[in-house]
Amino acid sequence: MQKDKAYIAYLAGRARLNDLAAFEKLVQHFGPRLFAHAYRLLGHREEARDAAQEAWVEITRGLPKLRDDSAFMAWAYRITSRRCARQIDRNVKARAFEAEMPEAAFEEAGSVRAAIARLKPVQAATIRLFYLEEMSLREVALAMDVPTGTVKSRLSQARTDLKSHLKGYENAKH
Repeated sequence: MQKDKAYIAYLAGRARLNDLAAFEKLVQHFGPRLFAHAYRLLGHREEARDAAQEAWVEITRGLPKLRDDSAFMAWAYRITSRRCARQIDRNVKARAFEAEMPEAAFEEAGSVRAAIARLKPVQAATIRLFYLEEMSLREVALAMDVPTGTVKSRLSQARTDLKSHLKGYENAKH
């Protein structure tokens, strides 16, 4: 994982210096991840695609000002999170926002995915960034644009909610 982070920092530095090939590699690597992050937050494919594209525009414009190349991943997630927050604000004003939650629970990993899907969008995103993307608390805080303490409390509440959801699933099986 450290090797990947060093490579990403290298690519970010090269891209910041207008190396188009390095920027394209960053897009190839992070494009699907940022889209998935946006989708988790928004719950709607087209809105997520738009938010991710808008985030890439902002990333492109802001890259020359990035001071710490090793912070690229968290910085890109934060920009995407902000774009999603703006979209959610627009949705709330236009209509009541309802996150799409899959009802079907699958065995083992499927039940965990279903339990995560039942979490509040910010809790689910926090869980995924911390555990699946293997970000540190500081990186998650930067990506979500919240204090580290907020990340800790969201993780704690999400773990509690996950235990509750998974117990309900286990009880339903028996």
